[in-house]
Amino acid sequence: MNSLKEYHLSETSKIVSSSVPGEKSKLLLDLQKDIEGSVVSYPRSMPIAIKRAKGSIIEDVDGNQFIDFFGGCGVLNVGHSNDFVLEYVKKQQSELIHALDFPTENKLLLIQKIINHLPKSIREEYKVSFGGPTGSDAVEAAIKLAKIKTGRDGIIAFTGGYHGMTSGALAVTSDTFFRNNLTSLMPNVHFAPYNYPYRSTSNNNNEIDGIAYFKNILTNGHSGISKPAAILIEPIQGEGGNIVPEDGYLEELVRIAHENDVLVIFDEIQSGFFRTGSFLEFMNTSAVPDIITFSKGFGGIGFPISGLIYKKEVEAWGPAAHIGTFRGNQVSIAAARGAFDFIEANNIEEHTILIGSYLLEKLQELESENPFIGEVRGRGMMIGVEFVKDKKNKEPFPEFVKKFRSQCFQRGLLFEVGGHYNNVLRLVPPLVTTYNIVDAAIAIMKEAIAVCMEEYLESALA
Repeated sequence: MNSLKEYHLSETSKIVSSSVPGEKSKLLLDLQKDIEGSVVSYPRSMPIAIKRAKGSIIEDVDGNQFIDFFGGCGVLNVGHSNDFVLEYVKKQQSELIHALDFPTENKLLLIQKIINHLPKSIREEYKVSFGGPTGSDAVEAAIKLAKIKTGRDGIIAFTGGYHGMTSGALAVTSDTFFRNNLTSLMPNVHFAPYNYPYRSTSNNNNEIDGIAYFKNILTNGHSGISKPAAILIEPIQGEGGNIVPEDGYLEELVRIAHENDVLVIFDEIQSGFFRTGSFLEFMNTSAVPDIITFSKGFGGIGFPISGLIYKKEVEAWGPAAHIGTFRGNQVSIAAARGAFDFIEANNIEEHTILIGSYLLEKLQELESENPFIGEVRGRGMMIGVEFVKDKKNKEPFPEFVKKFRSQCFQRGLLFEVGGHYNNVLRLVPPLVTTYNIVDAAIAIMKEAIAVCMEEYLESALA
């Protein structure tokens, strides 16, 4: 495997403007505020106007370069503007762009790649269906398929889960912030607790936290919840704080669901496409879902694509039961094929595991040095860093995270904040990130933490 250095603008941040944002960025941010809708969110916490990007480095219009540990919200799995993938894109753009759901060699080759990356023992059991360009559409399609197949209406989702912003996807998303001003969404959705090892409430070491509650829903006739069509869960929770559940949790959920004739949907939109090292996160477990949603990283370098991987026995809908004008866009499909081939040619699966372990180790060193880092967790390049006011009582510390993020931003490091309490750094860098880039990011974090700690101590003594 080569060093992957050639796929990046540089391997460190570079701040050249007298302030961040710089003057050119300020002008464009002000113009955006005037003419674009107020739902714009990311530039509020990362106020820059982007000019170009390559690999794990973003350059703004002022010439500042930022290390991107945000990865387009987990989309840019093989990096910004990957030249290898762009060759596939350019070729496809010159031949065919839009083909609805007609067969093309391009699309059928991608479907075969997807199926052939499943475990050999089960790959013959699955088929693929493309949806609209977003992950939300994949979630809507999965829910619809489960309801048609079972003839039932309910869905069990999980606390901390995020599945999208369309009506059905939002209904199974637990964050009430997104729903406070909406009087109605898809009905008959219920939430069970997600297994959160750092904040486990179980007093019985022989039980997996959350399983008893879930089992009661499906087996107790007085639970108040009718048998659902399906459960919908992220095998690693993304927006909820990059939470890796306890070993055995997913297996037990699937076993209990199947024993009660309930379908299992794994939302792999964030955890999929080699994000955790394996092609899909469920492959790191022995849990086998009936339906898998995919999107985000499948587009390789940011091309929109989504769909379902599902068991043939779940097939229940007929022609046009779920359609979309832009389902399976040919250029996005070509980008996905290019990303697959790039990953294979450069052994990115192994690199993801190695570089993820290296990043995790460096973050754990910060954890041992800082009283406010409660836990560092993750798998591959899907890592969460949870901040608390006290490591013993684990009270969330979102105020510190907000200041820390700002200090990192000023020094040229981008990442998202999430978690059940908005106190978790969500690190989802491109999988092509190098060791030098990790070292540069950690150096920024150390500087930022030192500044935040000094301010905290001064405030405490005042």
